[in-house]
Amino acid sequence: MYTAVFDLGTTAVKGVLVSDTKEAVFRYTQPVNAPAAIVQNTAPHIQYMEQDPQDWYAAFCAVSRRIFQSGFEPGAVRGIVMSGQMQDLIPVDRRGDPVRPAILYGDGRAGEEAARLISLAGEETLRRSTGNVLDGSIPAAKLLWFREHEEENYARTARILGSSKDFVILKLCGRAVADITAASTMGLMDIHTKRWDDAILKVLDITPELLPELFSAGEEAGKVSPCGAEETGFKTGTPVYAGSGDAGASTLASGIIRPGEYNIYLGTSGWIAAISGGIVSAPGVFNLAAVSPESYINVVPFLNAGGIHAWVSGLWSTGAGAYGHADVLLEKSEPGSGGLLFLPYLAGERFPVMDPHIRGAYIGISRETSPAQMTRACLEGVAFSIRQGLETMAPGEAPRKISLIGGGARTLIWRQILADVLQSPVTVTEESFEYLPCIALAAAVFTAQGLEAGYESYMASLKEGKVLRYEPGQAAAALDAQYRRYLRIYPAVKRICE
Repeated sequence: MYTAVFDLGTTAVKGVLVSDTKEAVFRYTQPVNAPAAIVQNTAPHIQYMEQDPQDWYAAFCAVSRRIFQSGFEPGAVRGIVMSGQMQDLIPVDRRGDPVRPAILYGDGRAGEEAARLISLAGEETLRRSTGNVLDGSIPAAKLLWFREHEEENYARTARILGSSKDFVILKLCGRAVADITAASTMGLMDIHTKRWDDAILKVLDITPELLPELFSAGEEAGKVSPCGAEETGFKTGTPVYAGSGDAGASTLASGIIRPGEYNIYLGTSGWIAAISGGIVSAPGVFNLAAVSPESYINVVPFLNAGGIHAWVSGLWSTGAGAYGHADVLLEKSEPGSGGLLFLPYLAGERFPVMDPHIRGAYIGISRETSPAQMTRACLEGVAFSIRQGLETMAPGEAPRKISLIGGGARTLIWRQILADVLQSPVTVTEESFEYLPCIALAAAVFTAQGLEAGYESYMASLKEGKVLRYEPGQAAAALDAQYRRYLRIYPAVKRICE
């Protein structure tokens, strides 16, 4: 028997079939049409980020059908579980169809609405309930924007979803659900009780019926409907579990289990995550309910990660060969990028600064500056941003462990850059690391169906991949000096972008 696991991101849907012996016997990635980035002609300029939810479901169906085209039987799938991007606003009608494109995590339009929400509900009340300080990236603020700016669309809306995988579950099962990890990012859930907060809903004049049902990752959220079976190839009645927002699945896969251990995720956007038994109130730290309901993920989310790599790669080449060409340039580069610095805030930033208006900047370009230096400076800039985030989470403390996961971890030089900049060893699971969150999330089904005692025992028994360790090298001292210069860029550039 097998567990089918999916990860639904903004650029691709990944699918893995995990056998009862915990082997990944099938892996496949289906690209998704890129999100639309629309810069509004306002002062200051605001970037809208939107994507058609139907693209996620089409890619999910393509991956699902590929499973059965590869010879696996639908009746051999014991359960389906998914992870997906979080902090979206996905309004759907009574048929489950989107009434407009999803407003994505990195969208900066709802800053004023966030300020009004804080004024209405009270900053301390919101922080105590949600565990977080709210800003314009929160779906609650985007919901206010949507209701006030698109009245006709809002009138057609039957449900508001907050994660890409929740839209797919709705199409697959006909049931509107949310998991407690992704729901932690919506600004509407009491993180302690794991329930929608009635007081916040009352302040916003939102009925509970507008929101999905809440589940833990390993709770059954529905079964594959006849329509879902026809579109995907799965057997009607196959159990579908609530799963987790992508931060939950990635943190589970990272292997961090105790204070002082950190996971860095490098997707299009990224985060630094730690596990604890409670919420952390440090400025900028975001708190999530973990996949294991008794634990919490303390996370520093940042908007600019692998997307920076994609952007700079696209400057020198286009199409499928862009990353390969950038890798050639990186091989020619030297640590420190010849003194060139890059502020990696192409889409505004969430952390270590909260500023939707800031934009990126190169500092120190000269006639001698080369494409290789410009490329490397981008990766070093993201690493500097991550170091700033780590120092905010645990000031004065040296990390006990740092693990790296996500598509950005495929770039070998970036691994060493991070070890040098963070001045700490960095570990990477070499084989199949791109699919590790999927393989890890299968634990939800294994635990629910009694195949495994719990999440920790499942993860401890995994033998997926060789762990590589990158030590700080000779470049660490020079990059430390670069980092001190880097910290001076944002205060100087901020005034220009206002």
